[in-house]
Amino acid sequence: MKPVLPPTVRLVMLVVDLGFLAYWAVTGLHLVPPDWLYRDAADPVLVAWNLSFLPLDLLVSASGLTALRLSRRGDPRARVLAAGSLALTSASGLMAVAFWALRGDFEPGWWAPNLALVIAPLVVFPRVLAAPATVS
Repeated sequence: MKPVLPPTVRLVMLVVDLGFLAYWAVTGLHLVPPDWLYRDAADPVLVAWNLSFLPLDLLVSASGLTALRLSRRGDPRARVLAAGSLALTSASGLMAVAFWALRGDFEPGWWAPNLALVIAPLVVFPRVLAAPATVS
């Protein structure tokens, strides 16, 4: 059966969804060296701010991976889940970029992945909309 979602969409979603899971595993296990962390990373308010993304990011991964599974099966519901997952992905990145911008804190190592989270879904979203409602 032919997947519902185009290959580019599937690749972006797979990278994002697995990336979020890897980020939270690495964060939870404290595997990132302290000098690689964002400014004031030990501040309890910033720790709470970062952790506030956990439910959103896990929802992105769960919906995205489910959409990929449905797409592989040829299930047209994959389009709806993919659209939601991509919208949430972009929102997650935008929230982080807005926070750093409001703080006046520009660190390319943190801005680049978050800008990618904003932009990549916007690039592939039209492909989700253009995907056929049914697959033969």
